[in-house]
Amino acid sequence: MFVKRYAELLASPGSAGFTGTGLLLRLPFMMNGVSTIMLIAQLRGSYAMAGAVGASALAAGVVTVPWISRLIDRRGQLRVAVPAVLNWVFWSAVLLICCRSGAAEWTLFAAAILSSTYPNVGGLSRARWAELHRDDPASLHVATSLEQVIDEVAFVIGPVLAAALCGLLPEAGRAAGIALALVGLVCLSAQRGTEPRPAPGGKASGSSLTHPGMRVLLVVFFGTGILFGALEITTVAATEAWGVPLASGFVLALQAAGSAVAGLALGAAEQGGETATRFLRGLGGMALCVSLPIAAWNLPSLALLMFLAGTATAPTMISGMSLLQRITPRSQLSENLGIAVVAISTGIAAGSALTGSIIESLGAQTGYLLPPAAAALSLAVAFVGRSRLRPAAASAGGRER
Repeated sequence: MFVKRYAELLASPGSAGFTGTGLLLRLPFMMNGVSTIMLIAQLRGSYAMAGAVGASALAAGVVTVPWISRLIDRRGQLRVAVPAVLNWVFWSAVLLICCRSGAAEWTLFAAAILSSTYPNVGGLSRARWAELHRDDPASLHVATSLEQVIDEVAFVIGPVLAAALCGLLPEAGRAAGIALALVGLVCLSAQRGTEPRPAPGGKASGSSLTHPGMRVLLVVFFGTGILFGALEITTVAATEAWGVPLASGFVLALQAAGSAVAGLALGAAEQGGETATRFLRGLGGMALCVSLPIAAWNLPSLALLMFLAGTATAPTMISGMSLLQRITPRSQLSENLGIAVVAISTGIAAGSALTGSIIESLGAQTGYLLPPAAAALSLAVAFVGRSRLRPAAASAGGRER
């Protein structure tokens, strides 16, 4: 039954093609942060500069990602995503050249900011699934689960691949990302049959932020981003404190593996009740699960507890993304998915910064106190705003399931 549901899903015409392309195109983005930091740190000898350049690109992405996603809704995926990725490729190459040639520091910041046009690839794939299964909520649920698992896989593979390549040659991580992006663009251009139609007349309805349910979800996604950032930084600090700093990647990979397993299982299971109710339950379960690493006393216990902590991540995000799709008009789907990613990314940055301060003041493992607090706050926001989610979900997405 487990394998059958996913096999049936990928049997839809064109679905296997754009799913594989989606994974391929996610990797350059997931490699980007680590590649940039290691490139600049090794060639310029400054982690401070590397972090500042990476932060400038992230700040620019807060503006560019929703804007590009909105253009995709209006004009179509290929007309917007292809030039957006090519722009990222060009300025990524410029960044490489500037780093290697010893160009002025401002050129690194300029290249990083101008390269911040990489589209939300997960949104491209989810929009195609929504178009393929617009009248089949059960299949759309399986597809949403699969996409979340692919996100987790890319999250694990991308940084590890980038770090390994940059360890061999500082430029290798960024160069490999450029190559993968170009190959991915060729594959994406071949997937015209499943491309969603642009909004009628090339226009999307007003700002998505006017939707009360969307505002609730963005606050919740920001809170979950804080949780993700805190778990990552604290795990790095904890393994370093125990004298095994290289184990942090393994532990974080186990967390992602736990999320992926739970996501696949959820996708194959029959869903009952309202999506909003499942989302609230997921947030409650996540608040409990991410509190487990607090009890870790050594590396093996931390690895097990982080795996268990991860099992609540994908189910919660699947319900959240399903809810977002229910309250979003099809003419704004890519835009809203892009804004959601920005909210999560901003939360990750805030969580990383806040956790760093906590760790420096109170010790490595104290950082594990922040994730359950962030999850509990997200749950409280979702619970208070649940009335804004359910009616909107039912009216925008049809009959609730």
